[in-house]
Amino acid sequence: MADEMAEPAQVSGEVAMTQPFEVGVVVRDLEVLERFYREVLGCVPVHRSHIPHEIGGPAGLGGSLSVVWLQVPSGGRIKLIRLLADAAADATARPPVVPLAARRGLSYVTFHFDDIVPVVAALPAAGARPLSSPVVVVARDRRISFWSDPEGNVLELVDRRGGDQETC
Repeated sequence: MADEMAEPAQVSGEVAMTQPFEVGVVVRDLEVLERFYREVLGCVPVHRSHIPHEIGGPAGLGGSLSVVWLQVPSGGRIKLIRLLADAAADATARPPVVPLAARRGLSYVTFHFDDIVPVVAALPAAGARPLSSPVVVVARDRRISFWSDPEGNVLELVDRRGGDQETC
């Protein structure tokens, strides 16, 4: 099967998206995850907000929240969301990593780099765990590496240097 890029489908009517794609990630330790995404993946905080229960409850978000919007260097944003009712929970507990094929729904977020090797080298010290074996896999002229962030959220790192023989 060849890799193909299809043209975006036309949405019926006059509907148009107005902002880049955002992904919300619910976290236990907002400070640790913000630092991880900033320092390791190069994301930049662009907005912070406290969402009161009067909004978060009816909106289906569970109650009062703290939210940090992080701009991804290539576009789009990651929203780190912490339910304030979880403040007393043990933020240091690391959940077990669930294999991707055993997950349902949103399983991982992909980040494209010009070279994943420096990022892969920095991840262990930042509390991430490799999921790929070997850590960097070459497939279809790409290097791919799956990791769990410090709270177990799965990240895929990809570059187009798969023709290079360098792997980790």
